[in-house]
Amino acid sequence: METMDYSESTGMLGAIAGVGLFIYFLIIAFFIIVAWKINTKAGKPGWACIVPIYNMIVTLEIVGKPIWWILLLIFPLTAPIFAIWITNLLSKSFGKGVGFTLGLLFLPIIFYPILAFGSAEYQGPAGAAPAVAVA
Repeated sequence: METMDYSESTGMLGAIAGVGLFIYFLIIAFFIIVAWKINTKAGKPGWACIVPIYNMIVTLEIVGKPIWWILLLIFPLTAPIFAIWITNLLSKSFGKGVGFTLGLLFLPIIFYPILAFGSAEYQGPAGAAPAVAVA
């Protein structure tokens, strides 16, 4: 009976997995840099993007929504709706429209860097309650 030597194929699979893991970490590092830049453009600490839960609090401050909205992002039925809403408010907070929001939702690897490194300037929280003029 002949024994099979799988050492070459195992080495190749390991190399492919290593390259895939490297690319994965590059993408994560890229999105951390992008989120860091978006936070700093909005006058918030950049490091907040790497702290779980606090990053959502900062995002909610950027778009002008209360902190208790985090609860709406926990529940599976409400999370997609409010995540899209927050993305739209983020777009509006930087002076962009609905088309840019769709880009953020469907092509994030292109549109988030445009938001971070492009000419868009933070214009204040889009979701804040409008000021009421008192006569």
